[in-house]
Amino acid sequence: MSAPGFSTQSNHEADILDDERTSREELDALLADPAVTILTARDGERLIGCVAVTCKDDTLAYLGMLCVSPDLQSGGLGRLLLDAAEHCAREQGIAAMEMTVIDSRESLIAWYERRGYRRTGETRPFPVLRDPPITFAVLEKPL
Repeated sequence: MSAPGFSTQSNHEADILDDERTSREELDALLADPAVTILTARDGERLIGCVAVTCKDDTLAYLGMLCVSPDLQSGGLGRLLLDAAEHCAREQGIAAMEMTVIDSRESLIAWYERRGYRRTGETRPFPVLRDPPITFAVLEKPL
């Protein structure tokens, strides 16, 4: 039984993906890229959340890697990280933020839509071939 206002639905991709979403090499490349800002949330020494903002050009940024420790999900930290990422992009003069979400994750897409993101109608393939195939829905929000 779940507490009022909290969902027992999973907020992670483990039920869709059976391996790592981001490799150590990909993370190292992000950390070395001057176009990428990674914001973190900590509880003392413990990393409890993060989000990446990648400036794609002078007007568009990409939001990625938004994650919150599973034991802290549904507590508002994701919203704080999203707000911080948008603030970071605005400070750099970015006019819009885009992201991709696995298109079968309807509840997550709805969460972003409640925060002003809209589907663009574009889809992108998952970077690794899977059977059945996975596609991303592209969402965007004017900042």
